[in-house]
Amino acid sequence: MPRARDPNRDKAFEIWKEHKSDITNRKIAEMLDVPEKTISGWKSKDKWNQKLNGVLQTNKRSTPINKVKKELVVESDELTEKQRLFCIYFIKYFNATKAYQKAYECNYVTAKTNGNRLLTNANINSEIDRMKAEQTTELKLDIRDVLQKYIDIAFADVTDYLKFGREEEIVYNENGDPKLDANSNIKTQAYNYVHLNDSSEIDGTIVTEVKQGRDGITVKLADKMKALEMLAKFTDLLSENDKKKLQEEKLKVDIAKANVEIDKLQNGTKDDGPIEIVISSKKSK
Repeated sequence: MPRARDPNRDKAFEIWKEHKSDITNRKIAEMLDVPEKTISGWKSKDKWNQKLNGVLQTNKRSTPINKVKKELVVESDELTEKQRLFCIYFIKYFNATKAYQKAYECNYVTAKTNGNRLLTNANINSEIDRMKAEQTTELKLDIRDVLQKYIDIAFADVTDYLKFGREEEIVYNENGDPKLDANSNIKTQAYNYVHLNDSSEIDGTIVTEVKQGRDGITVKLADKMKALEMLAKFTDLLSENDKKKLQEEKLKVDIAKANVEIDKLQNGTKDDGPIEIVISSKKSK
């Protein structure tokens, strides 16, 4: 004869539903005086989430909707359903306010206040760290890999992508013959040159655009300013040499920005766009 169903099993679901899933398994276990793992088992076997979603869906719309596939597995029994959602959205957006709005469906002011408060919760922090580690394992990526790419962008040297200088060239007349000077020597003139390096010799991940225009070939590199700003947030992870280079590059950029502002004042321009690193290969005399 099958064992009678524990009446606390249905009570546990009702408690969880009354709190709109915003209650931990531990709290329900304390209320019913049963082991926390028992609550976790009932929750899984009776599919509480699906039941609650079914109720909410009936209230909102009668037509079926496609279920969104979860990309991250949330394991902690110490968190409420909404706290679990907050963790998932935080990993997606890395913004506590936006994550709270998504999880709790509230206004911006409430989310801004409570989002940062949730990040002080030890269990939430632990779950976020676990989910980050899970993503890192899947991507086979760590913070040093990311920082290295920002370092490559911030410290990009123009000579890694092209060679430039001055050369002499023969001056020809209208008939295509070399011109001669007063001493009957072939006349030459100096010109500036820019030679692009072969694509196999450069880091193509830092080059965002290469185009051939009327004025020659233009090569645009990744945003140095954004890379410098990002590195400034993680100086504690940089080597002493990288920290020194970071300060030098920031100084160069500050000087460049000052020159742009001076040019705006002198020429009356109103271009407030970001500074871009653009290399053009156009021969000039």
